[in-house]
Amino acid sequence: MANEIKTTTQPTFFPKDPRSSNNKPEKTNPASNPSVKPRNSKKRQSEILEKTENDAKVDIPNKVKDFSRIKKAVDSAPEVDNREKVEGLKKQIASGQYKIDYDALTDKMMDADIYGSKSI
Repeated sequence: MANEIKTTTQPTFFPKDPRSSNNKPEKTNPASNPSVKPRNSKKRQSEILEKTENDAKVDIPNKVKDFSRIKKAVDSAPEVDNREKVEGLKKQIASGQYKIDYDALTDKMMDADIYGSKSI
């Protein structure tokens, strides 16, 4: 073919094929090689171990745990579709037929403690 390109050397921007070279670096184990120094001295290793034992603990407050439980319960609950109910209420309000039950509204407001008698 006239458009065939032949190259004998691989361009430098491509990594070398590891199968073609036998120049693999030797893996060294610092514990088995006395010429390699350990990263931390024995004293420093014990300091690091002590600090991680004392400081690497996390306490999760009960409120966060409760929130997590509530979220799981809500996520596992079946989805409620109130679209029909909302549409019916909108139609009643638009036509002037919706009547407010003031006693029920007052009871709900008291149950929800809107007036601040309950401490937070």
